[in-house]
Amino acid sequence: MLALILLFAYFVSFTDKPEKTTPQLSARAMEQRQKWGIETDEMDYPVSPMYMDSLRRMGVMIYHQSRWFNGVTCEMDEAKAAEVQALSFVTDVEMTRDSSFPIYGVEKRKVTAWESASEIGAWTDEQLALYNLIPLHEAGFEGQGILMSVCDIGFYNANSLAGFRSKQELGHYDFTDDTEGFYGSTGTHGTECLSTITGLQEGFYGAATRADYYLMRSEEIHTESPKEMDNLVAALEKADSLGVNVFSVSLGYYQFDNGQWNLNKTTDLDGRTTRVSRAATIAARKGMLVCASAGNEAEKLWGTICVPADADSILTVGAVDTDSIAGSFSSYGPSSDGRVKPEVCAVGVQTTLIYPDGTIITSNGTSFATPLIAGLAASLWSALPNENAMQIRERIIRSAHLYPRHDANNQMGYGIPDAWEAYMMPDPTGIGTVKIEETEKPRKVIRGEQVLIIRHGHIYNLAGQRVE
Repeated sequence: MLALILLFAYFVSFTDKPEKTTPQLSARAMEQRQKWGIETDEMDYPVSPMYMDSLRRMGVMIYHQSRWFNGVTCEMDEAKAAEVQALSFVTDVEMTRDSSFPIYGVEKRKVTAWESASEIGAWTDEQLALYNLIPLHEAGFEGQGILMSVCDIGFYNANSLAGFRSKQELGHYDFTDDTEGFYGSTGTHGTECLSTITGLQEGFYGAATRADYYLMRSEEIHTESPKEMDNLVAALEKADSLGVNVFSVSLGYYQFDNGQWNLNKTTDLDGRTTRVSRAATIAARKGMLVCASAGNEAEKLWGTICVPADADSILTVGAVDTDSIAGSFSSYGPSSDGRVKPEVCAVGVQTTLIYPDGTIITSNGTSFATPLIAGLAASLWSALPNENAMQIRERIIRSAHLYPRHDANNQMGYGIPDAWEAYMMPDPTGIGTVKIEETEKPRKVIRGEQVLIIRHGHIYNLAGQRVE
């Protein structure tokens, strides 16, 4: 089985799109584009079927296409790649996976310390209360009408867990070339992430239990190669075509089986270098709110965020504990071009999750903070359905407890959002307004030479650390 996975993969770029048919968008996607004034463009048209058929006739196996980058991810040997490069309609042939020996294995770079939980109900409440989501739920806003996607490596048992609202799963897509079934033994990580959004059982409540969702798999189980980034591009494009509103991805890349592909932290984390980060920004421009994990590299040599966390106009998410202290592993920002990263944080230290056997556990990682922010976004958006993705993003950022400052250590960004404050604030873009009622807001106080923040009865310094 491993030999099947280690076949060479390439991204083939085409010159143009000679056949203009119809945009590759669902009715829901088109309706939302019209609602928010987002025009269709060249990126919305499919890759040329004529070009793809030409490759197939040459014996090239196509995994998936990219309408945004006008090309295909495919499998072929080096001799065939040279033939393809010579075609008049091909501009570039880029190898994205070779036969390098896997250096990571299944678990890759997750922080996986977990344990069975006791007194779990209180812990579940704490992780939702930290960003003040419970009042929004109590007001009846739990993601209804919002379409989400969770993209990950493995969704073992996600279709059969009693604690998941399986009727709200509208479908699933696998962009890998692994042979395991979608809900089979490709890992539990995706199931655990999903639980923080849709999980609902005694002692456990997810962040957006009434949102519909698609599941997408882009991470391959044995290898670490740039092809996986193109798999994620394909997932983002599919989500766009389906009209997904909130896309949650707890994956990140910087180091590969073949070290020649490793990224440079000082130049490559600018949101414009890797195809996957550019795709995340394109998704945002087309009306989707992308939430990406910052990474768990703070205590490693790399130290900083991964891709696509460096993308512009998304929400990159760091990890804190329920005392608002940054997780020691949570990757540092900023992006290599100096933008604040991560933008916000949620509970990623001892996050309460549902394991695929139905037991409630706790685990660590920005992977688990990310779907909590995605669930917050879905619940908030269900309360403000006429606003667009950038307005929802701006509300979340501006509600964070350090805003407009950010963590001087570049580990928490603007801090921990306040869902209720995000809902109640005037439209931050000035396009519309919402009714304002009395509610507690963070207050800044000056004590000697220190600037402190009072939030929900607790006092924090500007690094986000609770001091009283």
